[in-house]
Amino acid sequence: MAAQPRNDSDTLGELAAVALLRDLPEHGLLRGQVGTIVEPLDGATALVEFSDDSGRAYAIVPCPKHALLALRTVPRAA
Repeated sequence: MAAQPRNDSDTLGELAAVALLRDLPEHGLLRGQVGTIVEPLDGATALVEFSDDSGRAYAIVPCPKHALLALRTVPRAA
């Protein structure tokens, strides 16, 4: 089994599934929309792709990491 990340900043790496914690009206995005990090841009920002149920991207925008919630599908080790 792969080692689990030790803190939240580790979970916001490339290909991490995330949800928006706040609206980004300048990009037409609302709190709760789910996306995938395609590239961490720097320590504070990540490029996130938002796709529909068919996999078609409808937005690819830089998002502040503090506005993202990492989504987890497996339990986190204590």
